[in-house]
Amino acid sequence: MRSMFRLLAVLLLCATPALAWEHWGGDRGGTRFSPLTQITPDNVGSLVRAWEFRTGDLDVRAPEVMKRTKFETTPLVVEDSLIFCTPFNEVVALDPGTGVQKWRYDPKISTAQRPANRYVCRGVAYWVDDRAAEGSACRSRIFTGTNDVRLIALDARTGQPCADFGANGEVRIDAGIKLEWPGEFQITSAPVMGRGVVVVGSSISDNRRVDAPLGTVRAYDARTGQPRWTFDPLVHEGINAGGSNVWAPMSVDEERGLVFLPTTSPSPDFWGGKRPGNNEHANSVVALRIATGELVWAFQTVHHDVWDYDLPAQPTLARIDTGDGMRDVVIQPTKQGFVFVLDRDTGKPVWPVEERAVPQGGAEGELLSPTQPFPSHVPPLLTQRISADDAFSLLPGFGGACKKLLADARNEGLFTPPSTQGTVVYPMTGGGVNWGSAAFDPVNQILYANTSHAVHMIKLIPREEAKGFSPPAGHDFGRQEGGPFAMSRSVAMSPLGLLCNKPPWGEMVAVDLKAGKILWHSMVGTSEDVAPLGIAFHWGTPLLSGVAITAGGLVFTGAMDAYLRAFDAKSGRELWQGRLPVPGIANPMTYLWKGEQYVAIGAGGHSEAGTSIGDSVVAFRLPRQGEGVSLWSRLIDRPGGRFAGKVAAAGLVLIALVALLWRWRRRRRVKAV
Repeated sequence: MRSMFRLLAVLLLCATPALAWEHWGGDRGGTRFSPLTQITPDNVGSLVRAWEFRTGDLDVRAPEVMKRTKFETTPLVVEDSLIFCTPFNEVVALDPGTGVQKWRYDPKISTAQRPANRYVCRGVAYWVDDRAAEGSACRSRIFTGTNDVRLIALDARTGQPCADFGANGEVRIDAGIKLEWPGEFQITSAPVMGRGVVVVGSSISDNRRVDAPLGTVRAYDARTGQPRWTFDPLVHEGINAGGSNVWAPMSVDEERGLVFLPTTSPSPDFWGGKRPGNNEHANSVVALRIATGELVWAFQTVHHDVWDYDLPAQPTLARIDTGDGMRDVVIQPTKQGFVFVLDRDTGKPVWPVEERAVPQGGAEGELLSPTQPFPSHVPPLLTQRISADDAFSLLPGFGGACKKLLADARNEGLFTPPSTQGTVVYPMTGGGVNWGSAAFDPVNQILYANTSHAVHMIKLIPREEAKGFSPPAGHDFGRQEGGPFAMSRSVAMSPLGLLCNKPPWGEMVAVDLKAGKILWHSMVGTSEDVAPLGIAFHWGTPLLSGVAITAGGLVFTGAMDAYLRAFDAKSGRELWQGRLPVPGIANPMTYLWKGEQYVAIGAGGHSEAGTSIGDSVVAFRLPRQGEGVSLWSRLIDRPGGRFAGKVAAAGLVLIALVALLWRWRRRRRVKAV
């Protein structure tokens, strides 16, 4: 009865709740919430692996190519299939109950293009043409963008290209500028659909040049592929810059006919002397009419960004209790750990946002904003300041290298300008919150998000010194051509390869938006898959990916160790870990198939994060009659289990050797007598 009431509440609060996962973020608004209740905190510990599907990339692709992949896909469950894309933009449909392949489409992208943001595909989009006859070809369609900048339409039931869309099922996108190399411009996130229009963003190489490709958002007729509109988020009057693109996932309000864009910083990221002013509408949530591309409103979260604090997360569309009644809002988490809550019709903050003074004294030619927006109702999801005294060391007195690194750099807190001295950027440019985005429980009115805790060291390099500069190992180098400075960026790490800031290095956070209160923090991840001998230090790991939440009271997430995890949504207590072949740095999802609830995640690792690389999608469910959790799973397939097993095995070998030595010496004594 209790579950019935919870489901009824979901039906009342959500416009289109689904027992499947039909959109990249679960629904059009990216709430990542499922009304399923079969798996609960009481039984989640008994989950078993239902199936594993391997794409085969690991077997057929060159190792050097696989080292440039990021398996970030989130599958959809539509048309009786589980459908996802691989890092090479192959679209695969599986039987949701068995993981057996039903169809596969290969766009045959070149593996010689070296895309700037590596080979990656976060997901696909699904659309049903209500004008088409039932059962006709391409009545239901899958749309996918590619690393070589094509928009492709496929029949969702067969995987065949839709011949009436573009040229033989695809539209080739022109960047509008001569590229330095083919991979400078690509598509990484799923397109979005609304009112017969498909909208796609782009991903552009950071920090190459001032005159980078424009961040144009493009819309096409979903039936024909004909262009409908374009929108460049950046207002170019009086400035010289490109970028301000939309690489992160977008959201759609079908009822209002709006598409919501999370925009990036203009080019280049760390010096803005040729782009004076606030740079509207970069670093903004932008609402457009999806039918026409008309600007409805824009809200900027960072003025004149020189920290790469673009908006990496999907805007979450929710209906919340503000204390003055229910209200439709856009929830936008940021890399800094802020949560902006905006009215969906006007873009005005629901709760106050204060303009606060921030550090000044930028590099030569820089024109910093004197203030930045700070939400005052919802607290930051993580700390935003670090000092040399916060340097981490395994042993007391041995953190000197990290302490010196932090002490020698410019560090005046959040929004300290990049400098030739070197500047501490904390939270780092990867977040805070990243592309995994946030999730919202409409029943309990709780927001959940994964956060990363790490420090970036940013250094501006004068142009003359940058000529022939060879970055040290572990340092990114951006030429920032057209400006007076190049840049280098590195994660602050000790000589032992540990992060310089104290753990936790990754946390899940639950927030009561109405009360403006953090309910709990929970550490996510261990060092098991990166530490020597598989030692599982419970320090958390940086978390790029997001979470999936259920009406059953659970939050699921992956991490940089090879486990899918379940947490109690009320307390944040970790309840279960399911072993994966390699880390699942992708958003999990859940669905109901033939009466059984499944939880699935892409488990292919992440080359930028330094994990092992794979090519799997793995699904779990509750055990059927005669099935159960194995002893191996209970003892070994748990964080620390492998290390404990190695220690136990070494101990047994040592005992055996001691016993053999004792017997040998005893025999010698007997012979001597």
